[in-house]
Amino acid sequence: MDPTPPAGDRMRAVVSRSYGPPDRVEIEEIARPVPRAHEVLVRNRASVVTAAMVEARRGAAMARLYFGVTRPKWPVLGTNFAGTVEAVGGDVTRFAVGDRVTGVNVVGFAAHAEYVVAPEAGVIIRTPDRLSDIDAVAAFDGSVTALPFLRDRARIAPGQSILINGAAGAVGSAAVQLAKYYGARVTAVCSNANGEAVRALGADVVIDYAAEDFTDARDRYDVIFDAVGKSSFTRSRRALTRDGLFLATVPSPAILGWMAWTSRFGRRKAAIEFTGLAGQDEMAKNLVFLGALAESGALVPFIGRTDRMEDAALSHQYVESGHKRGSAVITFGHVVRQPAPR
Repeated sequence: MDPTPPAGDRMRAVVSRSYGPPDRVEIEEIARPVPRAHEVLVRNRASVVTAAMVEARRGAAMARLYFGVTRPKWPVLGTNFAGTVEAVGGDVTRFAVGDRVTGVNVVGFAAHAEYVVAPEAGVIIRTPDRLSDIDAVAAFDGSVTALPFLRDRARIAPGQSILINGAAGAVGSAAVQLAKYYGARVTAVCSNANGEAVRALGADVVIDYAAEDFTDARDRYDVIFDAVGKSSFTRSRRALTRDGLFLATVPSPAILGWMAWTSRFGRRKAAIEFTGLAGQDEMAKNLVFLGALAESGALVPFIGRTDRMEDAALSHQYVESGHKRGSAVITFGHVVRQPAPR
């Protein structure tokens, strides 16, 4: 029998019970979850609002296929969380009350709340000492998406050239850092306002998209990673090397068609990774790897905005504007952006 929260055990959560604009996002008091035998209860301090969550809240056509055709199956959105273990199930051995943890809820979401339950064997690690809770959710926001694209699909290697379109976003800024970690030469495409910040993350060359179209330049790249879904294989292939690869993060009939075509014909390839459908074990291993990078300083957070949970609708507006810089963080309770003492 599933445990039932005792009467009075309540929490606040960011809830969206119908599809629509950002003002559909409200704060509600709901039942606080109770951990089962192999689960931990986390007092959540921070999460992020992602483009995918905005699409889910809006009720975009493709999102409805997963989140529910007429109304959301999961009114409490959010995947990334970071906080402190408040309670553990009877069979938990990896974590103890008081541990600082960060993770990703692969199934059921519900990270936009004051408390989160997560399976002990799920996508959860001890938070690196050098990261605050706010920094932790930001550091692993875009990186859990970027890593499978670059390491597994592109097999990025030292000396390769990669262009990252949308390099100032959550996924793009993580991709810049991961590509440098693997030894690639990185060209970053972003606004002029974000150029210096992206260069500080490791980009070798920065292109202002308002001043220059990278597809018209003479430079050729082994990999073009469109981290924001604003380019296409049709436009980008002329900027690829002879055996170059175009990676898309946003699914569309066009990219799926080109992926099928180029898998059989031609040398230049187009591909997409559905990272959200990866197995839990694979994602858990990736988070452990990314945690080690963050602890070493090779992966750092890039934050554009931080809001309290009461202002989550503003976070949704910010992400939906299309000009998001890095991660849009929301906090729960009293949070300071300060790592634990080392």
